[in-house]
Amino acid sequence: MTATATEKTGARTDEAANVIAGARERIDTLDDRIIGLIQERMAVSAVIQEARIASGGRRVNLSREMEILGHYREALGKPGTALAMTLLELCRGRV
Repeated sequence: MTATATEKTGARTDEAANVIAGARERIDTLDDRIIGLIQERMAVSAVIQEARIASGGRRVNLSREMEILGHYREALGKPGTALAMTLLELCRGRV
């Protein structure tokens, strides 16, 4: 096993280092897709906010945000709520 493989992955065998390196590549690909989806969500949210404000409504619909928080909590548990809060903040800014 090479020292570089150990340093980069923390693995103690070449086989484990190869598994970790491959899995990390997949995670990097998934992270890029997730970031792209979040950016798309932000753009869609901006359209919704603009339409709501143009019609005389408020920028934020709290009952809808509660639905989103519940959806993430049910799907991912307590950490899902924190993730949803972060998404909501990204998509509408701090309220």
